[in-house]
Amino acid sequence: MIDPSETLPEDWAELIQFFQQQVTTAQAMGKPEKLQKRSDAALLNARQRIELLVDADSFSEIGALVGALAHSGLSASPADALVGGLAKIDGRPVVVGSEDATVKGGSIGLGTHAKRLRLANIAHRERVPLVMLLDGAGERTTNALLRHPYAPNDLQEMAALSRKVPTIAVVMGASAGHGAITGLLSDIVIMTEGGSLFSAGPPLVAAALGEIISKEDLGGPAVHAYSGVVHNIASSEHEALEMVRDYLSYLPSNSWAYPPECEEVDTGYRRLDGILHTLPRDSKRAYNVCDIIRQLVDRNEFREFNPDFGAAIVTGFARLGGRPIAIVANQPAVMSGSITRESAEKAAYLIDLADCYHLPVVFLADNPGVMSGSAAEKVGTLRAAAGMYAAQSRLSTPKLHVTMRKAYGFGSSLMGMNPFDNQTISFAFPGIALGGIPASGGGAAAKMSPEEQALLEQVEREGWLKVADTLGYDEIIDPRDLRNKLLAGLEITRARMVEAPMPKR
Repeated sequence: MIDPSETLPEDWAELIQFFQQQVTTAQAMGKPEKLQKRSDAALLNARQRIELLVDADSFSEIGALVGALAHSGLSASPADALVGGLAKIDGRPVVVGSEDATVKGGSIGLGTHAKRLRLANIAHRERVPLVMLLDGAGERTTNALLRHPYAPNDLQEMAALSRKVPTIAVVMGASAGHGAITGLLSDIVIMTEGGSLFSAGPPLVAAALGEIISKEDLGGPAVHAYSGVVHNIASSEHEALEMVRDYLSYLPSNSWAYPPECEEVDTGYRRLDGILHTLPRDSKRAYNVCDIIRQLVDRNEFREFNPDFGAAIVTGFARLGGRPIAIVANQPAVMSGSITRESAEKAAYLIDLADCYHLPVVFLADNPGVMSGSAAEKVGTLRAAAGMYAAQSRLSTPKLHVTMRKAYGFGSSLMGMNPFDNQTISFAFPGIALGGIPASGGGAAAKMSPEEQALLEQVEREGWLKVADTLGYDEIIDPRDLRNKLLAGLEITRARMVEAPMPKR
């Protein structure tokens, strides 16, 4: 409202007061009782979510008065159930939109369509990240009662800006239909414990299929953490929004730029004195590869990506020498690290994401090969494995490979081990085991005699020396030197950074 201490020209005062009333109404969101209900349930409203996500006082709203007019017998909708605009996160410009479930269930009206497109269009044209906070019912049913104007489609724009600017969706409530597809078109999808995502909600499912199901069982965290649709589950809204900030810190603002570097503590050389106590010498013993990763990277900080999907491979983001990197590592604690359809799909996705945003990729190999058996064949494991192989083969960013204990058959190729395949550098630890298949299984399959079996096992044990002799790896290294060797490998890649980065096709 007008500041009492401010004197306005008489011909402006009435209009400015009316305008401020309209803005106040638009910012009020849903009815007070709806907002209070959310507060009582410890849920943030649409504007509070943006306030918590972005830098203080950096949000500049766009389209606040969309939905301000009541027409065709339908009531007005404050901000048309979508709060959006320009902001900054850690000082970097972003575009952000937040669905407002207190206004018509967060549904998408005709005005909202235009606003969603406008937000995506700005992000695309100005090359800044787009963050969408999803909590809405999809297409508004009453749209069918209106005369449709030119109908803009933000999904087309989302597809067009894919891999050009980082896009992150946070599912913070029930998200259906059009809104849910916004999430599926985003680079990274985060869901809170109270979120759910589906093409159609429980009422429509019941009407169409006769299936009675809750929104949690239909598309909640327990479903989509394991379907691979959602990349991370957050225990609270605060944690989810912090994840957004964290992910953006690893990524450039767009694919015309390199990721931001971080010059702070623990970016230099150091030996990994604890690694030999973490990594069992016996290649059949399980261990958690995340324990190796945290010892390796700066400040022991690792943002795991899609941890519950395809858990036989660990993927995620970290920093090495201050530079953001992506990590793809076999997980011996899950199915001995065998590469499954799900894990291959997850790895290929992250490799492609890293390539598009110019992040080096570190591969840590320790696997017995691609998963075999009738179940694996029925779900198309080989096709997914081929997709992962293609992704790592076309990787144009620095590629650094380490074989830690074993890598058999196609499993070694998927993890970027192939000699002279555009690796920046490739290392192996002493005593690694290589081959088409493990000697124990290979001998049995070939019906070898005990003498032949013993000879095969000896060849396997000594194979790493033969590979080193022919430069199958650039170097066999002491595991304790792993960080220092990778830092030296990364440093040599700085020469290529004189070239301006460009988007990938």
